[in-house]
Amino acid sequence: MSYQDALQSWTAAAGPILERVAGIYHATITYLELGEQVQDRSGIRTRMLLMNWIGSVLGGVSRHAHTNGQPLLSALCVRADGTIGDGYAIAVRENYGQQPEDLEMHAAPERLRCYQFFGAALPQGGGIPALTPQVAARRAARAARTLPDLPSKPSCPSCYLTLPVTGVCDNCS
Repeated sequence: MSYQDALQSWTAAAGPILERVAGIYHATITYLELGEQVQDRSGIRTRMLLMNWIGSVLGGVSRHAHTNGQPLLSALCVRADGTIGDGYAIAVRENYGQQPEDLEMHAAPERLRCYQFFGAALPQGGGIPALTPQVAARRAARAARTLPDLPSKPSCPSCYLTLPVTGVCDNCS
């Protein structure tokens, strides 16, 4: 079987798998899980490294979804660490004509659109776009580490009392 034929079969198999994931609010699937399921469903296995073919599969799924007025299902596929892959940026550029500055923040509402479109049971109010739990945790930790110190009022280097607006210590002058 040619690579093109295999790619076509894998792409056809990936669509329903991703649609099933989209039916579960805030669900995602890893590249590895998708790759295994695509090969199982299509009956076509490869020894080729996943990173050398899964992007083409997701690109095909994204083109098909966009052509049919659907959200980009590729937003549901993430790395093991919860981050969106670089191929998602290619899919967004190819289908929406834009280059997202923050892939994670672009993928979150796209995933919500997937959940809404494919009938996931959504909470009251329709749900919210969300980063994956791993990405949200890393961003929260980073934000906590980089919170700016509250501005402190200048103090006198001799007595450490707060300096008045004039900048001259009333205690030491």
